Amino acid sequence: MMTIKDVRDILEARVLVGENNLEDMIRSACGSDMMSDVLAFSKDHSVLLTGLCNPQVIRTAEMLDIACIVFVRGKKPDESILKMAEERGLVILSTDHRMFSACGMLYQAGLRGGRV
Repeated sequence: MMTIKDVRDILEARVLVGENNLEDMIRSACGSDMMSDVLAFSKDHSVLLTGLCNPQVIRTAEMLDIACIVFVRGKKPDESILKMAEERGLVILSTDHRMFSACGMLYQAGLRGGRV
């Protein structure tokens, strides 16, 4: 487990929404652009790494009690998506790292994906 602040630091990410929730704990991670995979394999209190910038990402995170979304490859969602995330208490980060690298960095730091 680690805090969202740890995730931010490891990935050299920028906080777009949720600065006040950086001490929340993360238990696992999931990296995908396919929300159907996220629905099938994600766990509660996890971080979702994705390059998909649409409202479905926020809705999926809300359904699964995901605490943090990291947009990879420098992607930045538009203001309507950020507002949705803020209303739901999600932390939104953006990193310039690619998804493969970002997942590897978190794994190397001790965060796991959980059992399938």
